Amino acid sequence: MSLIAEMLSYPFLVRAFAGGILVSVCAALLGVSLVLKRYSMIGDGLSHVSFGALSVAVAAGWAPLPVSVAVVVLAAFFLLRIAEDGKVRSDGAIAMISASALAAGIVVTSLSTGMTTDVSSYMFGSILAMSPKDVMLAAGLSLAVLILFVFCYHKIFAVTFDESFARAAGVKVSAYNVLIAVLTAVTIVLGMRMMGAMLISSLMIFPALTSMRIFKSFRGVVVSSGIVAGLCFCVGLTLSYGFSTPAGATVVLVNLAAYGGFWLAGRLL
Repeated sequence: MSLIAEMLSYPFLVRAFAGGILVSVCAALLGVSLVLKRYSMIGDGLSHVSFGALSVAVAAGWAPLPVSVAVVVLAAFFLLRIAEDGKVRSDGAIAMISASALAAGIVVTSLSTGMTTDVSSYMFGSILAMSPKDVMLAAGLSLAVLILFVFCYHKIFAVTFDESFARAAGVKVSAYNVLIAVLTAVTIVLGMRMMGAMLISSLMIFPALTSMRIFKSFRGVVVSSGIVAGLCFCVGLTLSYGFSTPAGATVVLVNLAAYGGFWLAGRLL
């Protein structure tokens, strides 16, 4: 308790806890639909796109966050269009865009000012650098995601499991797919600030896969994913502070431990 009290005495750690929990819960809720729709790696692909966009923005002297959000949202639309077209598999499209964006970002960075602190923090994560503005954006994003899942739960359920049935039932499938893509893109951009481009996809994948070890209903997995994500982040950040380890990597390892615990519990139940 003394360690937690010490951590909460620092304003930047309070911001890290608040912003991290909000982004983690958003990523986990959206991740349930993405995992079930077999778009697990879209977070990894969009994070690389975001890194490429912010590298160009930093080199050109533009505001990194607005540029990155706009580019990542366009990339998400493009990936959805490819998936709906059916000529290219979604995993292949994600791999292609991911590698291309990351390569472009590295080249632009090397030709401009080198690997600056701003770009490096997005690449590897710097959760302690979260500003009050980042926390406010995370709060707005969380509100949007919660509204989506609370008031559109049945439609999200239908779109996730059977798009053909959802269309027949009058659900605007394309609109919901676009909405999920936009919220995912914004989550990726905000999450990169604390986890980095290399690890942000873990916030979307781990909680959903962990919850599926025990819970079988969509509602149970959604609720459990949000709780697991929030707890794992808090434990990870606390351990990171106590042992002076990288925050993002520690959070991922805690998620891995939680997955192992749920897997074992699922085998015993």
